[in-house]
This record gives sequence, structure tokens and C-alpha cells, in this order.
Amino acid sequence: MRTPPRVARPRRYLMCPPAHFKVSYSINPWMDPDKPVDLPLALAQWEVLRDRYRALGHTVEELRPHPGLPDMVYTANGATVVDGRVLGARFAFEERRGEAAVHAAWYRDHGFTEVREPENVNEAEGDFAVTASWLLAGRGFRSSPLSHAEAQEYFGRPVIGLDLVDPRYYHLDTALCVLDDATDSEVMYYPGAFSAGSRAVLARLFPDALIASRADAEAFGLNAVSDGRHVLLPQAAVGLFAPLRERGYEPVGMDLAELLKGGGSVKCCTQELRPALP
Repeated sequence: MRTPPRVARPRRYLMCPPAHFKVSYSINPWMDPDKPVDLPLALAQWEVLRDRYRALGHTVEELRPHPGLPDMVYTANGATVVDGRVLGARFAFEERRGEAAVHAAWYRDHGFTEVREPENVNEAEGDFAVTASWLLAGRGFRSSPLSHAEAQEYFGRPVIGLDLVDPRYYHLDTALCVLDDATDSEVMYYPGAFSAGSRAVLARLFPDALIASRADAEAFGLNAVSDGRHVLLPQAAVGLFAPLRERGYEPVGMDLAELLKGGGSVKCCTQELRPALP
């Protein structure tokens, strides 16, 4: 039985045009410097995503791209914003470390008064996913386990650590998506990305989760963004569309094939700016 349509909630996002995007090094299994990026096509695909958000009633802020920082298009890695508080990023790889200061400066320049520079390595919403009450936190490839305690102390929310074991799913946002952050129950994920213990934790926390197939995970279908009703995800993740509709969501297929060459898709390109509590 299909669930009635859900209600979308207006969001505010931060995105960065891929003006300097290229794959000149490899820091994840998806990156191959021998496969050139079609930059005009990457920009066009990014613009379609940005414009789709705005057409759905969301606000999109734009971060100015910097030469020499080709991965800035993946804004989800720049900070985690919960209840109006900003925890910055500390990147694992030297190639991306310059992005952290650019993000922190943007937040300070745009009215965020609580901006923390982290002590421990974390790649922000690459490895932090926000539900109504919790932070789900990935570890194993990019973010230090020590960052989990730091985030819990700063945000005052329970942090639930999850171990990633497959290098193709090097960030949590490649293996899990929160579908409704007004609850603590609506997610979709790919079990094969997680350790046995973490799979058990996910099954206990989310007994009704949408379980993705290997094919849909490999299509980056879990690197998706939901506003509570619309779920923007890679169009190649065809196996997720019908299950999402059955749950009352409206899947919106996006083509970000050029940006996938850097190991990112819809979610990687989208940082959510969650407001302070009323």
C-alpha cells in the first residue's frame, strides 16, 4: 500500500559552481586522472541541480570557487550546520585542506556567530548525517573517531558511530541518506558499505529503512538530498525510484555524471544550512 504524499519543508543550501573542477589526483576509488572532465558539461549539470532546488522553493547560496581547489564543488564536505551552529571541516588529505578556511570565512561573513574550527579530522556532512535527534557519523576512511565526541559535545546531540568498510563508500553520504529529518526513523542505506556491527545498529535503529541494492549504491543513489518529500538522486539509481514512491516520496532524477568522476553526486554538492532553533 502506497503512503500518501509527504510534505516538503523549505531548505537553505550552500553550493559552489565547479568553475575549477578537474580530476588531477586520486584520493578515492572513483577518481581517475586519466579520464578528463568535460568542464562545460559539469557546470551545466550543476546548474540544473541548483535551479531544481530553487524551483522546488528552496534557497541556494553560492560559495565563490577558488583556483587550486578543484573539489570545492563538493560543499557538503566543508562544514556541518546544526541548529545554526557550524562545525568546520579538517580534511584528511592535503589536496583538500585549503577548503576548510574558505568555508569557515563564508559562514562568519554570512551571519553565523558560532563557528568552531575542529580539533579532529572530519569531512563534515560527508560523514555526518542529521536526523531529528541524532547525528549519524561515519568513520573508517576519512573522519577520525575522535571527531564524533567533538561533534556530540559541540552540538549537544547523541552521535551514533558507524564503521565504513568498503573504500568505494568512503564517506557516509555515499552509503546512507536521511529521508525525513523531522523523524528518527526514515533513512535509506546500503548494508554492504558497513561493518557487521554497524549493520546491526542500523537494523535496530531503522527497522523500516529502505535498503538499497548494490547496483543502486554503485550508481551513487544514496548520495541524495531529501526535503521531506522530494528526493533528488542520481537518475541511474533506477531501483530506488519505485520504493521511494511507495513511501510517499517524489524521486527526482538528476544527471551529475561529470561530477561523479570526482567521487560525488547530489549530496556531495549540497550543504544544508540548518537554522537555529526558535
